[in-house]
Amino acid sequence: MIPSIETAAPEPFVEIVVGMIGLIVIIFVHGACLRLINGNFNGRWVNVTSTTARWRANLILAVTIAALSLTHFAETLIWAFPISRTGMIPEMRDSYFFVLQSYTTLGAGDVALPEKWRLIGPIIAMSGLFTFSWTAGVLVSVMNEFGKLDRARANLEKRTDPPA
Repeated sequence: MIPSIETAAPEPFVEIVVGMIGLIVIIFVHGACLRLINGNFNGRWVNVTSTTARWRANLILAVTIAALSLTHFAETLIWAFPISRTGMIPEMRDSYFFVLQSYTTLGAGDVALPEKWRLIGPIIAMSGLFTFSWTAGVLVSVMNEFGKLDRARANLEKRTDPPA
Protein backbone atom coordinates (compact mmCIF):
# COMPACT_ATOMS: atom_id res chain seq x y z
CA MET A 1 0.00 0.00 0.00
CA ILE A 2 1.18 3.49 -0.77
CA PRO A 3 1.91 5.40 2.44
CA SER A 4 -0.72 7.88 3.52
CA ILE A 5 -0.03 11.50 2.64
CA GLU A 6 -2.91 12.69 4.77
CA THR A 7 -0.52 14.30 7.27
CA ALA A 8 1.82 15.78 4.68
CA ALA A 9 1.39 19.46 4.02
CA PRO A 10 2.90 20.05 0.58
CA GLU A 11 3.92 23.37 -0.78
CA PRO A 12 1.61 24.59 -3.55
CA PHE A 13 4.45 23.89 -5.99
CA VAL A 14 4.44 20.20 -4.96
CA GLU A 15 0.66 20.01 -5.41
CA ILE A 16 0.95 21.52 -8.87
CA VAL A 17 3.81 19.19 -9.87
CA VAL A 18 1.89 16.13 -8.65
CA GLY A 19 -1.21 17.34 -10.47
CA MET A 20 0.71 18.08 -13.65
CA ILE A 21 2.20 14.58 -13.64
CA GLY A 22 -1.32 13.20 -13.41
CA LEU A 23 -2.48 15.56 -16.15
CA ILE A 24 0.33 14.50 -18.47
CA VAL A 25 -0.38 10.80 -17.83
CA ILE A 26 -4.08 11.30 -18.57
CA ILE A 27 -3.41 13.27 -21.76
CA PHE A 28 -0.91 10.66 -22.94
CA VAL A 29 -3.36 7.82 -22.23
CA HIS A 30 -6.13 9.74 -23.96
CA GLY A 31 -4.01 10.37 -27.05
CA ALA A 32 -2.97 6.72 -27.25
CA CYS A 33 -6.57 5.55 -26.87
CA LEU A 34 -7.84 8.02 -29.47
CA ARG A 35 -5.24 6.78 -31.94
CA LEU A 36 -6.44 3.21 -31.38
CA ILE A 37 -10.11 4.14 -31.57
CA ASN A 38 -9.62 6.31 -34.66
CA GLY A 39 -7.55 3.58 -36.32
CA ASN A 40 -10.27 1.04 -35.57
CA PHE A 41 -12.94 3.34 -36.97
CA ASN A 42 -10.96 4.11 -40.14
CA GLY A 43 -10.11 0.44 -40.64
CA ARG A 44 -13.78 -0.48 -40.56
CA TRP A 45 -15.05 2.63 -42.34
CA VAL A 46 -12.89 2.03 -45.41
CA ASN A 47 -15.22 -0.88 -46.27
CA VAL A 48 -18.40 1.21 -45.94
CA THR A 49 -20.03 2.24 -49.20
CA SER A 50 -23.30 3.87 -50.15
CA THR A 51 -24.80 0.37 -50.44
CA THR A 52 -23.66 -0.80 -46.99
CA ALA A 53 -26.54 -1.64 -44.68
CA ARG A 54 -27.36 1.28 -42.39
CA TRP A 55 -27.18 -0.92 -39.30
CA ARG A 56 -23.54 -1.77 -40.09
CA ALA A 57 -22.54 1.89 -40.27
CA ASN A 58 -24.52 2.61 -37.09
CA LEU A 59 -22.81 -0.31 -35.35
CA ILE A 60 -19.42 1.18 -36.20
CA LEU A 61 -20.61 4.47 -34.69
CA ALA A 62 -21.92 2.75 -31.55
CA VAL A 63 -18.65 0.85 -31.02
CA THR A 64 -16.68 4.09 -31.50
CA ILE A 65 -18.84 5.97 -28.97
CA ALA A 66 -18.60 3.09 -26.48
CA ALA A 67 -14.80 3.01 -26.82
CA LEU A 68 -14.59 6.77 -26.30
CA SER A 69 -16.79 6.53 -23.20
CA LEU A 70 -14.75 3.65 -21.78
CA THR A 71 -11.62 5.71 -22.32
CA HIS A 72 -13.01 8.48 -20.12
CA PHE A 73 -14.06 6.00 -17.42
CA ALA A 74 -10.56 4.48 -17.46
CA GLU A 75 -8.96 7.90 -17.20
CA THR A 76 -11.04 8.81 -14.19
CA LEU A 77 -10.01 5.53 -12.56
CA ILE A 78 -6.38 6.47 -13.22
CA TRP A 79 -6.98 9.64 -11.18
CA ALA A 80 -9.08 7.95 -8.48
CA PHE A 81 -6.74 5.07 -7.68
CA PRO A 82 -3.77 7.08 -6.32
CA ILE A 83 -6.11 9.50 -4.53
CA SER A 84 -7.65 6.56 -2.71
CA ARG A 85 -4.43 4.59 -2.15
CA THR A 86 -2.56 7.57 -0.69
CA GLY A 87 -5.38 8.25 1.76
CA MET A 88 -6.41 11.63 0.36
CA ILE A 89 -9.89 10.11 0.03
CA PRO A 90 -9.48 6.60 1.45
CA GLU A 91 -12.64 4.93 0.12
CA MET A 92 -12.27 4.08 -3.57
CA ARG A 93 -15.96 4.73 -4.26
CA ASP A 94 -15.72 8.21 -2.70
CA SER A 95 -12.45 8.87 -4.50
CA TYR A 96 -14.00 7.89 -7.83
CA PHE A 97 -17.07 10.02 -7.10
CA PHE A 98 -14.84 13.02 -6.36
CA VAL A 99 -12.81 12.49 -9.53
CA LEU A 100 -15.96 12.15 -11.67
CA GLN A 101 -17.28 15.37 -10.16
CA SER A 102 -14.03 17.18 -10.87
CA TYR A 103 -13.29 15.62 -14.28
CA THR A 104 -16.71 16.61 -15.61
CA THR A 105 -16.27 20.05 -14.00
CA LEU A 106 -19.51 19.58 -12.10
CA GLY A 107 -17.69 19.90 -8.79
CA ALA A 108 -20.82 19.93 -6.64
CA GLY A 109 -20.21 16.83 -4.53
CA ASP A 110 -19.99 16.41 -0.79
CA VAL A 111 -16.63 14.59 -1.06
CA ALA A 112 -13.52 16.74 -1.11
CA LEU A 113 -9.77 16.44 -1.01
CA PRO A 114 -8.01 17.43 2.19
CA GLU A 115 -7.40 21.18 2.34
CA LYS A 116 -3.67 20.72 1.82
CA TRP A 117 -4.23 18.86 -1.50
CA ARG A 118 -7.12 20.92 -2.88
CA LEU A 119 -5.22 22.17 -5.95
CA ILE A 120 -5.41 18.66 -7.42
CA GLY A 121 -9.19 19.04 -8.00
CA PRO A 122 -8.93 21.89 -10.52
CA ILE A 123 -6.11 20.06 -12.32
CA ILE A 124 -8.40 17.03 -12.66
CA ALA A 125 -11.00 19.40 -14.12
CA MET A 126 -8.41 20.70 -16.60
CA SER A 127 -7.72 17.13 -17.72
CA GLY A 128 -11.45 16.56 -18.22
CA LEU A 129 -11.87 19.75 -20.24
CA PHE A 130 -8.91 18.86 -22.41
CA THR A 131 -9.88 15.23 -23.00
CA PHE A 132 -13.59 15.90 -23.56
CA SER A 133 -12.80 18.56 -26.15
CA TRP A 134 -10.36 16.20 -27.86
CA THR A 135 -13.05 13.52 -27.89
CA ALA A 136 -15.50 16.01 -29.36
CA GLY A 137 -13.05 16.64 -32.19
CA VAL A 138 -12.92 12.92 -32.95
CA LEU A 139 -16.72 12.71 -32.92
CA VAL A 140 -16.95 15.65 -35.33
CA SER A 141 -14.58 13.82 -37.66
CA VAL A 142 -16.63 10.62 -37.39
CA MET A 143 -19.87 12.48 -38.06
CA ASN A 144 -18.30 14.16 -41.10
CA GLU A 145 -17.75 10.67 -42.50
CA PHE A 146 -21.43 9.91 -41.88
CA GLY A 147 -22.35 13.12 -43.70
CA LYS A 148 -20.33 12.00 -46.72
CA LEU A 149 -22.04 8.61 -46.58
CA ASP A 150 -25.48 10.23 -46.40
CA ARG A 151 -24.66 12.42 -49.43
CA ALA A 152 -23.44 9.39 -51.39
CA ARG A 153 -26.64 7.51 -50.52
CA ALA A 154 -28.78 10.48 -51.53
CA ASN A 155 -26.98 10.68 -54.87
CA LEU A 156 -27.44 6.95 -55.40
CA GLU A 157 -31.16 7.19 -54.62
CA LYS A 158 -31.47 10.21 -56.90
CA ARG A 159 -29.94 8.26 -59.80
CA THR A 160 -32.07 5.16 -59.22
CA ASP A 161 -35.40 6.93 -58.68
CA PRO A 162 -37.59 6.83 -61.78
CA PRO A 163 -38.34 10.24 -63.29
CA ALA A 164 -41.63 11.74 -62.18
